[in-house]
Parts: sequence; C-alpha cells; structure tokens
Amino acid sequence: MANPVGFLELERVEQKSENPEKRVNHYKEFVKTLSEKEAGLQASRCMDCGTPFCNNGCPINNVIPDFNSLVMDSDWQTALEVLHSTNNFPEFTGRICPAPCEAACTLNFNSEAVGIKSIEQAIIDRGWSEGWVKPVIPKLQTGKRIAIVGSGPAGLAAGQQLARLGHSVVIFEKSNRIGGLLRYGIPDFKMEKYNIDRRINQMEKEGVIFEKSVLVGKISQKDAKNFSGKIMSPEILENDFDAVLIAGGAEQPRDLPVPGRQLSGVHFAMDFLPLQNMICAGDKLEDSLSAKDKHVVVIGGGDTGSDCVGTSNRQGAKSVTQFELMPQPPKEENKGLTWPYWPQKLRTSSSHQEGCERQFALATKEFMGENGKVTAVKTCSLIWENGKYSEVDGSEKIYQADLVLLSMGFVSPTQSLIADFQVEKDSRGNVKASDNGLDSYKTNRKNVFAAGDVRRGQSLVVWAIREGRKAAEAINKFLSTP
Repeated sequence: MANPVGFLELERVEQKSENPEKRVNHYKEFVKTLSEKEAGLQASRCMDCGTPFCNNGCPINNVIPDFNSLVMDSDWQTALEVLHSTNNFPEFTGRICPAPCEAACTLNFNSEAVGIKSIEQAIIDRGWSEGWVKPVIPKLQTGKRIAIVGSGPAGLAAGQQLARLGHSVVIFEKSNRIGGLLRYGIPDFKMEKYNIDRRINQMEKEGVIFEKSVLVGKISQKDAKNFSGKIMSPEILENDFDAVLIAGGAEQPRDLPVPGRQLSGVHFAMDFLPLQNMICAGDKLEDSLSAKDKHVVVIGGGDTGSDCVGTSNRQGAKSVTQFELMPQPPKEENKGLTWPYWPQKLRTSSSHQEGCERQFALATKEFMGENGKVTAVKTCSLIWENGKYSEVDGSEKIYQADLVLLSMGFVSPTQSLIADFQVEKDSRGNVKASDNGLDSYKTNRKNVFAAGDVRRGQSLVVWAIREGRKAAEAINKFLSTP
C-alpha cells in the first residue's frame, strides 16, 4: 500500500468525456483514458483490503488490489500481466462493463468507490500503445481439434484459452465479421471496433482459425435466399472435431404482443443497432432503418435501450422518449442493505445525458397508426405494490411515435440452434449444462459443450468472458482424460 491514507485524502478521479452537444455529431468513443498521473492517483485510493470484496464482485475475479498497487508503483507492464491473468479482453470490459467490482469496493460503503474500471482501461490501453500485448504461442500442439460456434466474448475467450493450451481451434461465425454482440450490438461510440480487430489479429497469430459467414444448423428455404454464406450441419462438427462449444448467445428478443404490433415502424432493438454499426464499418446498405427526423419511443430501460437512445440522437431524431415498466428507483441506494452486492438505483447513462425523456412505471397499451405505419403509442401509468402492479384509472396518455424500438431483453437462445444440436434445454429455454462438477459446461451430447448467454441466459460481457474461460478449462480436462 504505497499511500496508506490515500482513501482519506484523495477524491475519486473521473474519466473526462467530450461535451454531449459535440459527441452526438459522431460515432467515435468520447470517454478519455486516464493519464498515467490520474491512474496513479485513482489507484492510490485503494485500501488493499484484507478481504477484497471487489475481487468477488468481479465475475472473472480480477486481482484488483494487486494491479492497483502496481499502477501506484508505475510498474505498468507487470500490472498488465496481472490483469491478463484473469481477463482476456480488458479493453472490452474497461469500456462497457457496468463495474460490479466498484459496487463491491469497501470504500463504496461510506464514500465513493475506487475507479477500478478506469484503471483497467488505462492499463490495457497503455499495454497496446507500448507494444506489450503480444501473441502467446504454445510450445506444444496436442493434435486435438475444437470447433466453437459463435464469436462473441464467450467464444473468443474460450478460443484464446484453448489455443494457448496447444489445441487447434476453429471459430465459426454466421456474420461477415467476427465479434458477435461486441461487433453488432455495442455502438461504436461506446467501443470502437479496432478493439476487436487487434484481438482477432493476435488470436490468429496464436493459431485460432476464424470462419466467417458460416451458419451452423439448419435453415429454411426462405431464410436461405437471404443468406449468402455457407451452411454447416452440427453433425459435421461433432464428427470432425474432438469437441464442440456452443457459444451462440441469447438472440431471441422479448416481444410486446399488444394491439398494433404489426404496424410498420415497430422494431426490435437488434433490428436497429447493428445497421448503424455496419454503416460505421463502411457498408453500403440499400434500406437502412434510421431515426432521422422521427419521434422515437424506446421501450425498455436497460443498457440496450440506452444504446438505442444514443444512436437515435446521433441519427438526428426529433425526440427520444424511453419507457420503463418498473417504478423509478432511488437516486442513492441504502448501502447498509445492499453493499457489497449490485444495488438497484437510478442510473443515468451517457446517452441519457445527450437528450432523452424518461418515463417510469409506464405500460404500453397499444401501438396506433395510419396507413399501416405507427404514429403513436398509447400508455397508462402503473402502481406497484408487493411486486405486483395495477393500472391507474384515467392515466392513459398518447405519445407521438414514428419509430418504436423494443428493448426489453432476450428470453433465450435461438431455439432452432438448440434443436439442430439435439441438446437438452433447461426450464428457461437455454442449453442445459451445469457450471460445476465433473461435467462442467457439458451438454447431454458426447462432445458438445455450451457457454455464455446460450447457457446462463442474457448477461454481461464480463460474465461471457468468465463462461468462455471456464468452458475452456472443462474442454481441456475432457480432452486430456484418457
């Protein structure tokens, strides 16, 4: 502990960001990485607790006090080694993770938490700029072949871990670019895609093979007409590879079956967000869904809804309104009741700061339209009592809407993928595979494993990385057992 009273004398150091009025004019990242001095001051607030709750608050169990101490001592290269020992992609989590580690920080109990996420980003960004991030080439090859279906954070983490153990890894991705939700679900203004590209380059040098535009599973004749890539059956993977990992994510969005749902202009969030990412990548789209000059209503108050808000503002929406079914949470949590767990409290994202009307405890009753196109949304207010809600009499209200984006989460993986692999499902429709015991991450099929959102349900990128790493351990053990 370089500064034993730093937590008493120093204030939390916040990352600087570009003014909202300027940043809505572009899709580049606008949050600035901490300078070496700022990161040192931030790390000096760490108390190096005897029981570091931050480690357990982090799903991948980052060794946070250790890399904080190394940053304080200006030993950045060793700090990067410590960070990489638990996290394959800290440039992802350092930008888009909500930081449950900070909620669990002991200092957060009666003060402001150490800015762990900002330190993490500073370490990895410096690592890349200094050329410290290099391929890790295995000394021996095992001769075992592993197929991974899906190139999101779970698939990438598993692939990198397995390749470094000497296995031959092929990652199959149905899109024409690698990255899954990282590529097409996270807006560029939150994470520019060069962060993915340089990791792909590193992994290719480590021996990982990426197969793009390959859809694993069966496909209808109608969908096949719109798919220009290759279609591969699960049976081929199971027969040609020693192990298969399903890491396809949770892609089935939650719908809102109210009158008028069929109207043009009502879309799922993931029909909207990927298109802008494609445009940012240089793709020329013939028919792109845009919020320009439209009154936009976003239904759903989570991170994806926030991404819809930020993207709509950048596209030039006339107005953006966000509905949340639940009541407005308190601005500050009762830390005596919630710490060190993730608290429910009002969170204002950077996208909200750029312009958005937020409505809480509001239910959507009907989508209204003219000539087949949505023009408005009819709502009513709710009263919540004992976990149940009732409608407020006379509270119906109509909001103008030319574009409605449904952002209410995902209910399960694509069920056709599960059926094609003939793997068992759990009660929620996810692939059934335990995360403990002798058969961790293993499905009912002989050599088929599952990890990430496809196994545990919709979750955070940091959880997907953990799942990928743990699945890689399980697969390596499976392949090493006589």
